[in-house]
Amino acid sequence: MTPPTTQHKIGRQVLTLSGLRFHANLGILEHERERPQPIQVDAELNQGWQPLQPHDDDIRHVLDYRKVRQIIIDECTAEHVNLLETLIGKLATRLLQLPGVIGVRVRIAKLEIFDDCEVAIRMECGQW
Repeated sequence: MTPPTTQHKIGRQVLTLSGLRFHANLGILEHERERPQPIQVDAELNQGWQPLQPHDDDIRHVLDYRKVRQIIIDECTAEHVNLLETLIGKLATRLLQLPGVIGVRVRIAKLEIFDDCEVAIRMECGQW
């Protein structure tokens, strides 16, 4: 859906972070409770219709992906969480609170649960 009068000066903007890997305290098994395990987070933040170029070239006027990255890490490492479903819900809620973000897609994968595959949950909320 394109706004009628400004369709040549704006576009839908989505900030994407892919393949962010770090360790988190997550899981119900004994070995998961004893030590952090590697996870991978992928996130897409829908910022809706934006000018094709910001009104100036100043980082203070856009969504700073450095801050988004740090929020993801902080939220996922703040405390031990039993369920992946709980963690992804907390993270999606936090990202959706960022200024200008109208939709969030997040995927969190536990990388070492099984030898033959990774386990992941994906959550989508807000406007897409």
